[in-house]
Amino acid sequence: MSSGHRILTVFLTVICLLVLTIAGLATDWPRWYWPALGATALAGAIAAARAGARRGGRIPPECTLEPDLPIPPPPRQEHRVTDVSLPSAVPDYDFLFSATVRWIPEEGDTPHFDPCGLAVQAVLLRAREFAARQSPRSPAMAQHQLGGVLSVMEADASGRVLAMAKDVGLALSGSDQDRLRKLSNVRKDEDVWEHERNYERNKRMYLSDDVLKDPGSAVVWWLARNDEQVEGTVERIGLLAQLSAAANNSEVAPPFRDLLYEPDPEPEPAPEYEPPEFEPPEYDADPEEAVVPPEEWVAEQLMRWLGFNGDDPEMVLLAARVAENVRATGKQQEADKFLRVFAVPEPPPDEAGSFPSAG
Repeated sequence: MSSGHRILTVFLTVICLLVLTIAGLATDWPRWYWPALGATALAGAIAAARAGARRGGRIPPECTLEPDLPIPPPPRQEHRVTDVSLPSAVPDYDFLFSATVRWIPEEGDTPHFDPCGLAVQAVLLRAREFAARQSPRSPAMAQHQLGGVLSVMEADASGRVLAMAKDVGLALSGSDQDRLRKLSNVRKDEDVWEHERNYERNKRMYLSDDVLKDPGSAVVWWLARNDEQVEGTVERIGLLAQLSAAANNSEVAPPFRDLLYEPDPEPEPAPEYEPPEFEPPEYDADPEEAVVPPEEWVAEQLMRWLGFNGDDPEMVLLAARVAENVRATGKQQEADKFLRVFAVPEPPPDEAGSFPSAG
């Protein structure tokens, strides 16, 4: 019982005694009544005090809390996990998982378990179950979906913590991304090649089984594609019959043999130019008694090819220059022979190597 309650009880007791005393004096109560009245008042005060003590710490109805007042939530704790390998739907291609794990202990802080470990385990199990159903070819889409799955606070298997995750990251390693990109390119190339092969196969079947199955079908096919060239189609009947026979590995049918197409003969190639053969002058039985030595004959043919004859004075100057150039290469005897062919006077010994100039 609080001090306020005790003061209130004493105050009410005193007031009751005063009221009874005034009433007794006004009505002239007998003397024995006054001790009985005092004992009654004292017993009532004691009973009121005991009743307040029995109520103890009960909160009066007017002091109770309002039910709509907000109750502060328990504090949340966080832990960051990075680069955790999670299996994907394709073997050997794992996701790399990162997230910030948040949890709320259900049983308060107790030394009997680690709420952080339980929360991380619960989040990783949920992330692993989701990632195992996802294709590694679209990690960005899987990341956003996993962020939505882990954004809900859920209890772990033991029911001791509520856990969730935020800032979720889900990606593949760079080498796995390169492999998947190469496999994708190869797969697309194979699809293109397969379509091209099917197209070629269908075209061959169309030509062999429909267009060129017989000469008549070939003629009708050509006429359908060139309906304005009737005369040209008639001229090509022999060619189409040959194509049909070749496509079916058979000979041309007898009705079409007179119309066989004969290609124009190829023009004969022009004869290649062959330079005239060099025919030196004939020799007698003894080479030393030849009428014209071969080197003199070659020198004369050179001057004749250049347009000089024996009466042209410029031929001597040209011969002198040629001999000078030959002598400069170290062939002294050949230069002297060349000068003697054209009767060029040899220079004196002190002037060897100099010849008259053209000017």
